[in-house]
Amino acid sequence: MYRNILVPVAYEAGHDAREELDAARKLADPSAKITLLHVMDPVPFFAIDYMPEGYRDELTRAIEADLQRLADTLQNGAVAVLEGDAPREILDWAEGNQVDCIVLATHRSDRSLYGSTAARVVRYAPCSVHLLR
Repeated sequence: MYRNILVPVAYEAGHDAREELDAARKLADPSAKITLLHVMDPVPFFAIDYMPEGYRDELTRAIEADLQRLADTLQNGAVAVLEGDAPREILDWAEGNQVDCIVLATHRSDRSLYGSTAARVVRYAPCSVHLLR
């Protein structure tokens, strides 16, 4: 059983994080902390001038609120929203917060293949990775 679990959540059309949350619950020690993490892509430099004022802050708050709704279904749920390269941010978060398990879905229509994020996390994670297909 794990005491500090990280569940990266991707916001993609048709994706539902319930499977990852169920897996995290099953793997968790009764007092485990489960952090739901979303990594936002950076805004491309050329597009910054065209973004409406406050757009990024509003988007971050909306994602945090949705993640918090999911985290509230967990005994010790927490939320984090970061910006950057998803695999790098996931790996850095795991290492910097002493995560002992990452629960990650492949997020591909062909579940027999890993996506690039899953492949990098599985390869370089400083802890166990429970990969859902």
